[in-house]
Amino acid sequence: MRPRIADYPAMRFRRLRRSAALRALAQENVLSVGDLIWPIFVRDGEGVEEPIHSMPGVKRLSIDLAVKAARMAADLGIPAICIFPYTDPALKTEACEEAWNPDNLANRAIRAIKAAVPEIAVMTDVALDPYNANGHDGIVRDGVILNDETVEALVRMALRQAEAGADILGPSDMMDGRIGAIRSALETAGHKDVAIMSYSAKYASAFYGPFRDAVGASGALKGDKKTYQMNPANSDEALRLVERDLSEGADMVMVKPGMPYLDICRRVKDQFGAPTYAYQVSGEYAMIKGAALNGWIDGEKAMMESLLAFKRAGCDGILTYFAPEAARLLRG
Repeated sequence: MRPRIADYPAMRFRRLRRSAALRALAQENVLSVGDLIWPIFVRDGEGVEEPIHSMPGVKRLSIDLAVKAARMAADLGIPAICIFPYTDPALKTEACEEAWNPDNLANRAIRAIKAAVPEIAVMTDVALDPYNANGHDGIVRDGVILNDETVEALVRMALRQAEAGADILGPSDMMDGRIGAIRSALETAGHKDVAIMSYSAKYASAFYGPFRDAVGASGALKGDKKTYQMNPANSDEALRLVERDLSEGADMVMVKPGMPYLDICRRVKDQFGAPTYAYQVSGEYAMIKGAALNGWIDGEKAMMESLLAFKRAGCDGILTYFAPEAARLLRG
């Protein structure tokens, strides 16, 4: 039985807001550098920094500069980065063979970063859209995204990433059964320590547009992704998906996008208690950054408030393009 709250004036909530010291003592949630995962975009070349116009301040980096970025992130205390490749359009096919090429851009980046900055955890994206001539996360035949054939391709892709030295695999495709298939393949191949952070509740969202620009998938995409990504109207379905992925061997689960789905983050954490993450996606980043650049909001305060909101909603960590900027503020 919960105690009855005293009436005013015996209870004055403002007492604990009176000073910074009292506010700190009463603060319920804390954001730390250790909560951040930094997504970066890599491309071929050397010494290349290529601005992404729909994501102000974010650039595609050649592998040598991605290594420097990983070093900077580690020095700031950021525990993990997540690699997304900008694949040469000439390498994109309908069968997506480049996805499991041991020497593809992503796998070369993994090896280079782990060799130079072994202490940082490297997370990867396991989905076919960077390699797909159709721009979809799965193999397409006659306009239909094929589930089981895609899962087979994802297993091959995941194994190559594990061999390259990835610490965390991030299946983002939303195909049925892929977590169990990947986990089984990793165990069989001796990669028992490679973690899986499943994009368990990934919604068919309008907030992904700048990301698709960043990986070069916008022009290639034919149709939409509503047959495999979640309906934004659904909440109970997210819990069933998370339960399924945990039962198949996911170590961590993710909700994507982030801020429009904080209710899902809270439900997932309360229901399962599993390590729960959110992805503050490209559209969320672009809105905050764009408004700040126009002087409409205080960018730093909005950034930090948005990140703290994820912790309040129950998240154990956040994938965010703000990671280095937030880390510098948190370190003072």
